[in-house]
Amino acid sequence: MAKITFLNPEFFWLFLLIPLAIIWLVLKRNQQSATLKVSSIKGFKTKQSALAKFKPYLSVFRLLALSSLIIAMARPRTVDISNRTKTTKGIDIVMAVDVSGSMLAKDLKPNRMEALKRVATDFVEQRPNDRIGLVVYASEAYTKTPVTSDKAIVEQAIQSIKYDNVLQDGTGIGMGLATAVNRLKDSKAKSRVIILLTDGVNNAGFIEPETAADIAKQYGIKVYTIGIGTNGMAEFPYAVAPNGQFLFQMMKVEIDERLMKSIAQKTDGKYFRATSNSKLAEIYNEINKLETTEIQELKFYDYDEKFRPFVWLAGILVLIEIGLRNTVYKSFI
Repeated sequence: MAKITFLNPEFFWLFLLIPLAIIWLVLKRNQQSATLKVSSIKGFKTKQSALAKFKPYLSVFRLLALSSLIIAMARPRTVDISNRTKTTKGIDIVMAVDVSGSMLAKDLKPNRMEALKRVATDFVEQRPNDRIGLVVYASEAYTKTPVTSDKAIVEQAIQSIKYDNVLQDGTGIGMGLATAVNRLKDSKAKSRVIILLTDGVNNAGFIEPETAADIAKQYGIKVYTIGIGTNGMAEFPYAVAPNGQFLFQMMKVEIDERLMKSIAQKTDGKYFRATSNSKLAEIYNEINKLETTEIQELKFYDYDEKFRPFVWLAGILVLIEIGLRNTVYKSFI
């Protein structure tokens, strides 16, 4: 019954008539049959048969019929709802992630890179209707995942990010931004966005960040920039021990915030500073809210009317009562 709804539930107020009908039938029960007055009943059997005892309950058929009609008028029905969504404004997003050795710094827990991977994965899961790509960069840059709607591939690519010396160490912000622009410049999406994350200053690559920002602006690509790292000192890796483990020491955190703000301002984006795990999560949540996807949701309702069985039941009950009153219980007077 949990799936049954009623189109006209106000008809259930008619059930208030049932007690009144019962009272009326009780008061009128002696008038339901013809009576014959005699001076004495000696010689007549006074014990009622089972059939005679059942006669007063004929009115129950009428009450049940009335109840069935009330339910039928309330129009019980089940509904099957199917949803279809149509994206009317798609967004293509490329995340450009710094994978230089400084991303192993431990000011975010357990380190900057692992904190980013968790937050970026959550961000992807919250964008089911957009296409997302992934670019990684250090002194050079390459596309780890092209722009795709397959979120499983993107999430797998994010989880596989690690510092492995595939790219020469350094921070080529211009290289990362230019590679991300290259992935989006031919996109037909209504909105194109780059999320550029770094934890240092531009010190490598042959493309200047300002030049890459100008190219992004030319193509109408918005860039959100994120500087990741605490204010002050942090544990940075500075060497590798004989056992292959990184050695850490306290070093000053340096982020070229002026450059990051300039890139964001030039492309109509916004600059953020992530100084903790929670702050990083808040930044991605804010970007998620700023870049909303317009979705048209279509709902289709398939109704299955259930009132007909109650109408048939009411009719059958009335026919049974009428049939019994005019056959088995028909009076000869």
